[in-house]
Amino acid sequence: MTVSGRSVEVRGLHKNYGPHLAVRDVSFHLQPGEFLTLLGPSGSGKTTTLMMVAGFEAPDRGEILVAGQDVAGLPPERRNFGVVFQGYALFPHMSVLENVAFPLRMRGLPGAEQRRRAGEMLEKVGLSAFAGRQPRQLSGGQQQRVALARALVFEPDALLLDEPLGALDRKLRESLQQEIKAIQRRVGISILFVTHDQDEAMGMSDRIAVMAEGRLVQLGSPAEVYLHPRTPFVAGFLGETNFLTGSFCGVADGLAVLRFADGSLGRARLPDGVAVPEQGGKALLSVRPERLRLLPDGPVAGVVESCTFLGRHARYVVQALGQSLALSTTEWSPGAALPAGAAVRLGWAAEDAQLLDG
Repeated sequence: MTVSGRSVEVRGLHKNYGPHLAVRDVSFHLQPGEFLTLLGPSGSGKTTTLMMVAGFEAPDRGEILVAGQDVAGLPPERRNFGVVFQGYALFPHMSVLENVAFPLRMRGLPGAEQRRRAGEMLEKVGLSAFAGRQPRQLSGGQQQRVALARALVFEPDALLLDEPLGALDRKLRESLQQEIKAIQRRVGISILFVTHDQDEAMGMSDRIAVMAEGRLVQLGSPAEVYLHPRTPFVAGFLGETNFLTGSFCGVADGLAVLRFADGSLGRARLPDGVAVPEQGGKALLSVRPERLRLLPDGPVAGVVESCTFLGRHARYVVQALGQSLALSTTEWSPGAALPAGAAVRLGWAAEDAQLLDG
């Protein structure tokens, strides 16, 4: 059995709960076979968006298109989506095989066909040997794979996953992240995934839709949203960053030029669509700690506050530009660590800094 993902397009979804606007004009396009993650903090609207796509919540406005057909008015059982929640909701009195076959039974397939297709799906998720067991006899990770198999067995148009790994410990979560990706590659399904875990989103997704306060604030590949955030929220939510404030001096060779309080100049990428400040106006840029460099002739003067060894890298905190800046480096050895109070020079490549909107 081969499951093929289909296109799912969301256009202008809105959802109100009384005076609270939970989702505001959210639009995205889940491509066939794509892994798209809705990422954001609690209350950002990501789960509400998924529930509207699944059919468990009705949008106040907007369209949900599957292969070009609007399904926003259809009940969940007629949308042909597989859904897995954080609680797997397996039937405790049924065997693993019976749990996986249940959606086929509800669709009226003959018993032999139910067993055949459920058995094939259990083989795909690596649980053929557990077909006769009951859910209570399985580990949390095995139960999660049964839930995935049940959601995939009826050949859905897409798989919707709402924080499916949230209840598992870190080591098991990391293992199952890889398993979910492997299952997706084997069956070719489109996946819409909801999480608040940045590492999970970065490691699993083809694209990430970052949400905040009910809005989709940036959509792109993991590398795009991490290296080129468009807003302070995206920059701060997706890992650690340094925010540097300066006066906008203009654009040179396609790069934004800022002057900082100590008189030094810094350059940064100027993405399409980001509002350019007025000449002399306040501007904000983001530089990730691993992109900040200790350079003998760097433009910014600083003083080391601390150095911490973290295994694969060392983390310096440097007082510069009137604030504490984080700097991560792999070019470090115990004998070469700079002590607190050491004078240093800092800098960064222009393409590694990002002028932020707002």
